[in-house]
Amino acid sequence: MKKLKKLIGKIISTIVIVIISALVYFSTDSFNEVYQPKNNYKESDYVREYCSGEIEYVLEDKTRVDCLTDEYAIEFDYAKKWAESIGQSLYYAKMTGKKPAVAIIMSSLDDEKYIERIKKTDENITIFEIKSKNFIE
Repeated sequence: MKKLKKLIGKIISTIVIVIISALVYFSTDSFNEVYQPKNNYKESDYVREYCSGEIEYVLEDKTRVDCLTDEYAIEFDYAKKWAESIGQSLYYAKMTGKKPAVAIIMSSLDDEKYIERIKKTDENITIFEIKSKNFIE
């Protein structure tokens, strides 16, 4: 009877761990990126399509500017990564002497809220809005 209780306890613990792991996994960006529609481009696809300057410009510290033009250091990112894009664009601008800019890839009209957050954070960052290939109006 004692062995049976231990076995049941181990089974329940394992089930709880599996459920928690699944909940964490299914709420992460990696899960969402894997299960996006097949026609959704990668960030690098948008860089290649929209960058009119040097793609993946390498800085002294080995970081890479997505797109460096005569005027801007541009960080391309999906809208939900708006905060990360701000930091990167400001850093790249400082390191290159260019103006900071972000190219925000929008999946729906709802992503406009992220554009507004960028504007509220720093009015000196130029924002280029890109509608994703599977944009939902």
